[in-house]
Amino acid sequence: MDVQIASELSPDLIESRPARLDNLARLDRRLAWVVTCAPAVGFGVAMLLLLCGYPVGAVEIGLWLGMHILILIGVEVGFHRHFAHRSFNLRRPVRVALAILGSMAFQGPVIWWAATHRRHHNYSDKPGDPHSPHLHGEGPQRLMRGLFHAHMGWLFVPESTRAVGWDRYAHDLYRDKAVFKVHTLYFYWLLLGFVIPAILGGILTRTWMGAFLGFLWGGLVRIFMMNHVFYWCINSVTHTFGTRPFVSNDQSTNNIWLAIPTLGQSWHNNHHAFPSSAMMGLRWWEVDIGGWVVRALERLNLAWDVKTPSQAMMRRLRRN
Repeated sequence: MDVQIASELSPDLIESRPARLDNLARLDRRLAWVVTCAPAVGFGVAMLLLLCGYPVGAVEIGLWLGMHILILIGVEVGFHRHFAHRSFNLRRPVRVALAILGSMAFQGPVIWWAATHRRHHNYSDKPGDPHSPHLHGEGPQRLMRGLFHAHMGWLFVPESTRAVGWDRYAHDLYRDKAVFKVHTLYFYWLLLGFVIPAILGGILTRTWMGAFLGFLWGGLVRIFMMNHVFYWCINSVTHTFGTRPFVSNDQSTNNIWLAIPTLGQSWHNNHHAFPSSAMMGLRWWEVDIGGWVVRALERLNLAWDVKTPSQAMMRRLRRN
């Protein structure tokens, strides 16, 4: 949600320019309304068309799933495992491609995303965590409030989206000229995430309606399902419900039901126990599609220095 130049975002300058920070906070809140509401409206339109008897064919489903998989690889393999945690190295063209793909997810630009996630790990489920569900008190009502905050409410809170000095968590990314360029062009990549499925839908069906349905299913429905239904559940569901096979300094959990649609991110207790690991699934049956992508890149000599925990490390932190 931020495309400011690095010098403008230094902690000292932010602290000395409260009026500018207030303006950026207002912009963040407006963008949060768009991020949360526009995909939901698009999903509603798609469901209305279905109820009215307008069929959804292989083109629409293919565009939805194809865009979902490619863009979520950009988020999970690129934004998360590579940029935020530096769990493996990548050749520059792949690094840039993943940054562009992840930017189409409507989750914010790459440097902001990585800095926010690093801050989350630094304060996980403690004061300072931008999106913990456990900082709103005890009781069912406060738990629901916390889950809403963790899922998407935090996007409307300036202290969560742009805490003073947040950029100090990503100085290494600001120094990377290619990544910084992708970061500043965030809104163009967002637009491209809608244009690509619209063009493909039009070409494949040779109709304007096909272009509209491509935009709808490959764009808005894809974002709604990716964020609201699946990926944002990592902040809420997998810090509340599930199993905790490893000792960690927070309340992160593993959730098998979200493993496939999040490409392995829902093995979240594994991740918080070993945050620098490129692999989220640590047992043979823990499906980790993102980890498979990393291994494929490694075999193609496009990734190297892939970090994984040793058996001794896992035994030391395992609860049983």
